[in-house]
Amino acid sequence: MSHADLVFTGGPVFTADTVRSRARTVAVTDGRIVAVGGDDIADLVGPKTEIVDLRGRMLLPGFQDAHVHPVWGGLDMLRCDLAEYGTAAEYLEAIGRYVDAHPDDEWILGGGWQMSAFPGGTPTAAALDAVIPDRPAFFPNRDGHGAWVNSVALRRAGIDRHTPDPADGRIERDADGNPSGTLHEGAMGLVNRLLPEEPLERLTEALLVGQRYLHSYGITAWQDAIVGSYGDAGDPGPAYLKAAADGTLTARVVGAIWWDRTKGLEQIPSLLERRDRYRGGRFAATSIKIMQDGVAENFTASMLEPYCDGHGHFTDNSGISFVAPEMLDEAVPLLDAAGFQVHFHAIGDRAVRECLDAVERAIERNGRGDNRHHIAHIQVVHPEDIARFRELGVAANMQSLWAALEPQMVDLTLPFLGSPRDAWQYPFGDLLRSGAVLAAGSDWSVSTPDPMAAIHVAVNRTAAPGQEEGEYDPFLPEQAIDLATSLTAYTAGSAWVNHLEQTTGTIEVGKLADLAVLDRDPFAGPADEIGATRVLQTFVEGQRVYAAPDA
Repeated sequence: MSHADLVFTGGPVFTADTVRSRARTVAVTDGRIVAVGGDDIADLVGPKTEIVDLRGRMLLPGFQDAHVHPVWGGLDMLRCDLAEYGTAAEYLEAIGRYVDAHPDDEWILGGGWQMSAFPGGTPTAAALDAVIPDRPAFFPNRDGHGAWVNSVALRRAGIDRHTPDPADGRIERDADGNPSGTLHEGAMGLVNRLLPEEPLERLTEALLVGQRYLHSYGITAWQDAIVGSYGDAGDPGPAYLKAAADGTLTARVVGAIWWDRTKGLEQIPSLLERRDRYRGGRFAATSIKIMQDGVAENFTASMLEPYCDGHGHFTDNSGISFVAPEMLDEAVPLLDAAGFQVHFHAIGDRAVRECLDAVERAIERNGRGDNRHHIAHIQVVHPEDIARFRELGVAANMQSLWAALEPQMVDLTLPFLGSPRDAWQYPFGDLLRSGAVLAAGSDWSVSTPDPMAAIHVAVNRTAAPGQEEGEYDPFLPEQAIDLATSLTAYTAGSAWVNHLEQTTGTIEVGKLADLAVLDRDPFAGPADEIGATRVLQTFVEGQRVYAAPDA
């Protein structure tokens, strides 16, 4: 064997291969793995070989985030980013500083507030007016399903007590029916249609900011969960094409083209055209994103039974199915026949069932293909639907960071789901036992993109160290999954969903050297310290794209 370009040695290697074998040495030549073995590296090392001494720390395949929004996350970091704060007072103080520092901005834009910081999860325009009285402001919350606006923005959009709620959203109102400052789901569009368009240069800058951040967490590939115009960010597709063409896109990216829920089957030809156009280098938009419902906290997640009123009594609201089931049953078979993967957003048990039903219709009409449809979030899943993931070949795309008790779950979700539905949440253990394919993602910028924090929750069903918001017991611990399974979901599982498993996702001879070095072996320590694990180095095709200062 000729000498390798790069050799990792002196620590455990988690391969994520079929048998999850362990090794001690990995050699890389021309961007590919050429050897996986024990401690003997003498034959691999030449005068130009770079040796990475793991010193007992773990090497594993680069993480792959199966549901993330890097351009939007990058824009948040460039705008008024509220993600690091946690109270209403902190938000307003940070916004005030940003306003003072940006006197020439026509609109004040930002985001990242969490619903649990406000009574009922709904901040008011009056509070925002105190720091932004003379310019319009638009701040989506962390999950992107609601926005905080001020009075100037409401006036510009013409939203008053006479404005009806859109079919796919709700205007939060005070006791007199006046808009109070929070817009849910489709109601956000009443304001964000007025926002200035971000130029390509700004979106590309945001992409590169987001990419650097994701690389710092060992992420080497992802699926961008919305490629299209949605919310306040614009379409990230052109930014990906630009970065792919000039070589600055170092990650491997699958794009999920947005299904416009205001349109029907007539949009499919344009989706085919965009699939052909949005392809280059390490980027290919081969998936379709269908957002089937909202979120439980604002009662727009689609439920089989109505929400409760907080006292155990049913209301008359069972959420919103953004795409009518009849349309979904027509669209998904057509998309499947066209070779698209369908990437569903489904939070509520009715939405999950509607997505599974649509895939079943596709199989009935087209037979079983290899498009690898997947359902993201899967917060509430009816027990009767667990086995259908395996039966229909639908991957379970987990955002496992959310499967822990914290104020938003305790105050804004559990009282309104009621029993037994509150115990059907994030059923990762049941899905694993049923034989479903598990993939994993973060939904950043909704929540941290740190895979080890999410893996901590998947294993412990408690918040990761440093992310606790109070002392809580494990949340439905019977749904926990083991560390090896969770690591594999975040590597090989997501690679399978992204159709990248032939070249990435595991550490095997012949695969591309997309790799991450951790600061420890998480198998060697206690489970309640998994989330403290950091990434020290990240490599794409053997090229270092991130190194921590203490690497």
